[in-house]
Amino acid sequence: MAHEPESLYLRVGAQFRVACTRSGVRQAVKLMLDAGAAGIAWMAAYSLVRGILPSPVSTLSWVAFVMAMNVAFQHTRQLYRFTGFDEVRSLLLSMVAMGVIAVVGFAVDSPLKLGIEDPEITLTASLITSSLWVLVRAGAVDFYRHRFTKNHPDRPTVERRKQPRMGTVAANGLALRTLIMGAGQAGALLCSELRANPDLKSRVVGFVDDSLEKQGARIQGIPVLGHSMLLPTLIRETHAAQVILAMPSAPGTRIRELARVLHAEGVQVKTLPSMESFLGNNAWKPQLRDIAIEDLLRRAPVQLDQESIRQNLEGSVVLITGAGGSIGSELARQVATFQPSRLVLLGCGENSLWEIERELHRLFPLLPLELELCDIRNPIRLKQAFEAWRPDFVFHAAAHKHVPFLERHPEEGIENNIFGTLNVLRAARSIHTRRFVNISTDKAVNPTSVLGVTKRIGEYLVLQAAEENPLDGQYVSVRFGNVLGSRGSVIPIFKDQIRLGGPITITDPNMTRYFMTIPEASQLVLQAGMLGKTGKVFVLDMGEPVRILELATDMARLSGLTPGYDIEIECTGVRPGEKLYEELFTDQERSRSDVHAKVFETSLEPRNPAVLESQLRALRSALMLPQGSRQKAILQGFLELLPTYSPSPTGLGAYAEWPRPELEPSPQRVGVDARRVGLLSASTYAHHPS
Repeated sequence: MAHEPESLYLRVGAQFRVACTRSGVRQAVKLMLDAGAAGIAWMAAYSLVRGILPSPVSTLSWVAFVMAMNVAFQHTRQLYRFTGFDEVRSLLLSMVAMGVIAVVGFAVDSPLKLGIEDPEITLTASLITSSLWVLVRAGAVDFYRHRFTKNHPDRPTVERRKQPRMGTVAANGLALRTLIMGAGQAGALLCSELRANPDLKSRVVGFVDDSLEKQGARIQGIPVLGHSMLLPTLIRETHAAQVILAMPSAPGTRIRELARVLHAEGVQVKTLPSMESFLGNNAWKPQLRDIAIEDLLRRAPVQLDQESIRQNLEGSVVLITGAGGSIGSELARQVATFQPSRLVLLGCGENSLWEIERELHRLFPLLPLELELCDIRNPIRLKQAFEAWRPDFVFHAAAHKHVPFLERHPEEGIENNIFGTLNVLRAARSIHTRRFVNISTDKAVNPTSVLGVTKRIGEYLVLQAAEENPLDGQYVSVRFGNVLGSRGSVIPIFKDQIRLGGPITITDPNMTRYFMTIPEASQLVLQAGMLGKTGKVFVLDMGEPVRILELATDMARLSGLTPGYDIEIECTGVRPGEKLYEELFTDQERSRSDVHAKVFETSLEPRNPAVLESQLRALRSALMLPQGSRQKAILQGFLELLPTYSPSPTGLGAYAEWPRPELEPSPQRVGVDARRVGLLSASTYAHHPS
């Protein structure tokens, strides 16, 4: 046993020597092959030009010259079986180098009398040599491909089966006959991956593409069969059981249209990730997955002014509040790509902070990262964190956002969304933060909920900070609607309901919402926050509103279920504080900004600082009152702070004393009351919070 370590070292050393020997043998064989090809090329070129065979000396001279170039370009280090574009490009570059050196040598040979052949022979020999080298490698690729196919034969394929709920599955090791929708670079990469990996159980039988110039072409030997309008016919003719959408840049409307056609044909539908789902410099990869609702709502990728954002963030200290939440964590990922000198993640949820910390350490191992477990309602701890790190940029994403909960507990919305925001603003001003970006919501427009009114008041606090510090820092708000996949949003709720067998619950068949992905929202927040003027509210272009009924129907179909047959969709009625539709602007607010094509700009009407401070003191005093009186005082305080607030009659508005005589003298308040009557008589509410 005492000699066991020594014997282990001997075995490892022996294996290393064998490996080196094998590597040396391979290198020698490759040198001989390339040298032989060079000799054949010289004899062929000489015979073609001169009509006679060259002398052995000239042949050996050419071979020596060419092999020196071969070693310089490291051609023998190429693995022939994996020869691709880069290897062929290297071979062609060496051909150009051989020709140029030979021609230059001939030009200067007159005084030296070295006997260099004329360019007609050397250029021809260079071309033939490189061609033979390419052929040798192509032969190796073909040999290894045939050997791989022999050892891993194509699985038998299963044709399309009509199974309306389960779709078509690869069972018992059978491969699916597959059509790839999209004959671009993504489709070609996917085809290579499917052919090289038998475990994916897919056999590509054709491409489908709308480009007229690609019709009839072949990609890796696979034909482009036709236009997407012919999909039903092509599926039947090829007996396809699976269609993969290889269009990572296609908008959601296009994906939705194709998905409906394909589900009607009873085939399995898969897709590739969108381009925007990859961070920073991470390369896009052809990862196959089931089509998801995010694909149906996908929009064109956002094109940012990367250089301007980088100039601001690179080398700066950035602090994000609510960093463990959906928006805060995505902002952290996006900011990290711009290489700040330090990224500070501040939040009160220890588990969520731990998760985003682990992810960022994995994605950006060199990024200086700091965590602050801190509640924004605690001004002392908040000030300590700001003084410790002195952030140049602050993204304030911490907030309570659950609409029905805040209707029942408006005190929490006030403490967090109003006074918490005020605490963060004061901490930022105390250390002279260069730019403060407040994350707001579309529910702040003509608010009917506690969430909306508290976030609107938060916008006024940011505006006041901008007015009080015109030369010391930039203070802006960015307003957007629902984001896909955020906590408590409609899509995770629908997924859970489908997993449990239903029913899928909505509140009203006419309810609509704006949607955007978390990465898109975060990118536009960066754009508007970094480049927008102080004192402004920026509103993100949310595209067209989506009917929640259609969203529920699409999600059921994506799960292989037929609404009304396999799963029910039920209307449950409105919840407190919710609208039938959301608004992004008031009638007076909307205007296009020069920050970005998808960013609008609005200016809030400033509030008297003394009056605002007095109203906030009254609101804080209201928090100390007993049940019932507290809600009435809070409601009164909201109406004084924001006359356009229309409280939900099933939420905080239930504490209103109707009619309100003190409101009658004001024409503006009369308008507000009329809007309340309209709200009472119509189901103008939404279902799920953002």
